[in-house]
Amino acid sequence: MKVLAVDAGNSRIKWGLADEDDWIERGAVATGDADALESALAHLTAVDRILVTNVAGETAARAIRQAVGRLGIAAETIVPRAEQCGVKSGYAAPEQLGPDRWAALIGARTLFDGPCVVVNAGTTMTVDALSGEGVFLGGFIVPGYAVMRGSLATSTDRLKLQHGAFSFFPDNTGDAIASGALNALAGAVDRMVRYMVDVGEGEPLVMLSGGDANLVAPLLSHRVQVVDNLVLEGLRRIGAGDV
Repeated sequence: MKVLAVDAGNSRIKWGLADEDDWIERGAVATGDADALESALAHLTAVDRILVTNVAGETAARAIRQAVGRLGIAAETIVPRAEQCGVKSGYAAPEQLGPDRWAALIGARTLFDGPCVVVNAGTTMTVDALSGEGVFLGGFIVPGYAVMRGSLATSTDRLKLQHGAFSFFPDNTGDAIASGALNALAGAVDRMVRYMVDVGEGEPLVMLSGGDANLVAPLLSHRVQVVDNLVLEGLRRIGAGDV
């Protein structure tokens, strides 16, 4: 069985073609250039299932429909459930969880059978707790790295957007802004790890994905595994059998 997985995020539309054994190929286009997805997928022929998560709105949804329409099968948009693929949702209303978060949780559970903090560091950063029994306990949503820096630039007079890099002890404004944002992101992950330890889950693995994963990972003192795209991994697992 060949599964085409598509994850439309705020910055990029990621896609991957997988069979029973592994990924065959993967790629991405900018969400702002969503129509480019059609040419990116034009070479694909035989596909058995098409699974989609979309948090980017109707423009992206329309571009996805256009891109996959010639394949002759309907795309299935993921709706979070109370239980799926070994993950149980602890959300008050499971269907209101972001579909990308749900797929990422399933991807993490597929890759690691133990307590896990599932982090997607993109335009926003989500930090979700997955117990050793596969129960989604809940999670945080915080502004991502670029959003934090951009909010300072637009909301203050003297902290305009400028180049900066992480430093333990920043000695210029650019580095102070960059370091503050990255420390805030790492702090949210650290806090979730602490909460999981406090409730008896033991030291969880931090499963880290997203465009800014490699910025955050070096700042964490826990066990960390960086995964190229947890959402696609989850969609692949769902496509192989969504029970």
